[in-house]
Amino acid sequence: MSRNRTLLALAALALATLACSINIDLPKHNVITGPTQTDEIQIPAPDVPVANLSLNFAAGELKISSIAEAISSNFLVSGAASYNTPDFKPEIEINEENIRLATGDLQIQGIPNLTDNLVNRWDLQLGRQPMNLKINAGAYEGDLDLGGLALKSLDITDGAADVRLRFSTPNLTEMDSLRYQTGASNVRLTGLANANFTSLIFRSGAGNYRLDFSGELQRDGVVTIESGFSQVVIIVPEGVSAKVIVGGGFMNTNASDGWTKQGDFYILAGSGPTLTINVDIGAGDLTLQTK
Repeated sequence: MSRNRTLLALAALALATLACSINIDLPKHNVITGPTQTDEIQIPAPDVPVANLSLNFAAGELKISSIAEAISSNFLVSGAASYNTPDFKPEIEINEENIRLATGDLQIQGIPNLTDNLVNRWDLQLGRQPMNLKINAGAYEGDLDLGGLALKSLDITDGAADVRLRFSTPNLTEMDSLRYQTGASNVRLTGLANANFTSLIFRSGAGNYRLDFSGELQRDGVVTIESGFSQVVIIVPEGVSAKVIVGGGFMNTNASDGWTKQGDFYILAGSGPTLTINVDIGAGDLTLQTK
């Protein structure tokens, strides 16, 4: 069973468990599949200063990267979507600066009877037009490289997910806010200094989370991390000024060489802009590392 199929199965199991706990007999729903189809996706860059792009992805595999610079001025989104159930056919809505690309509504009554052959894959490239990007996703596997874009803000909400998000190169504009909210997931965020954010808020349920602030830190940034029962790893490169403020309940904190404990603070000495990171974990482990 592929990783995204496992995530879908876990989501179905959670629904089944909830139904049993409150003694409700929910009906089964079979997801009907057919031949895999592939739709080309081409959304022209709108003639506006800043675009608002919303990606609504139900479940499956989502890949995002940047369009080659030579053609980035022509398109806001370019790529393809492959699916084998009509309900996953992508839909595009354009209203001036507001653009919405969404997985077709998969109407499920009761607990889904999911099979190994369900296909839903998006492979998208985004242009360099300044934009506010919002991603809403369910149970999925994500490979998201947002380096080299011009993101004014980034807002991601997902469910049971296995996601690798990275800024492989610097964001081309100042990002006012980066928000990530997830359920029971495995999420790795790398190159976060390249995001060029002012505020980063990461909220999660149970899971494993890795936030790597490598890259070029151009200005001070404030980070808030709130998590349930989880394992959280924070990585800050040597030479970067950082302060981690620890709160929460039953949390065990481990700090590698370079970090100095001062009361409830952990300090990493450095120069230039400063990262201030507030961490609140209900229960679990917090690991502070350098690189």
